[in-house]
Amino acid sequence: MSEKVLSAEEILAQPADAYMNEQQLAFFHNLLMEQRTDLQTRIDSEFQALREYEPGSDVADIGAAEEQRQWQLRLLEREKKLLDKIDEALTRVADGSYGWCEETGEPIGLRRLMLRPTATLCIEAKERQEKLEQHVREA
Repeated sequence: MSEKVLSAEEILAQPADAYMNEQQLAFFHNLLMEQRTDLQTRIDSEFQALREYEPGSDVADIGAAEEQRQWQLRLLEREKKLLDKIDEALTRVADGSYGWCEETGEPIGLRRLMLRPTATLCIEAKERQEKLEQHVREA
């Protein structure tokens, strides 16, 4: 990948036919790595806090602490799933499939990827997926 990583503005200013060129892949690789590092730091910190927890002797305190602990574990599970999605996105950057809709093969779009770098579907495919999920829930 190229030495200088472009800014988001520079990436967005590129012509449409430059979609997922080397510079854009380098930009998203950097973005994903930054997010991965931040997320891993947060996960490590939360796990450390959970390990250091010492329950008190008051039954009400123990109950409240256990509820808080369960909430933290659910949050950590969600963050771990996001970490997995970031790793999958980094794999797609490496193999050149990043930025392309898994369902349609169309570009996902730079703006969408900047907002959600782990996206695997273009807007239209995501909307279809959400409508199908809503239909299944209602059935």
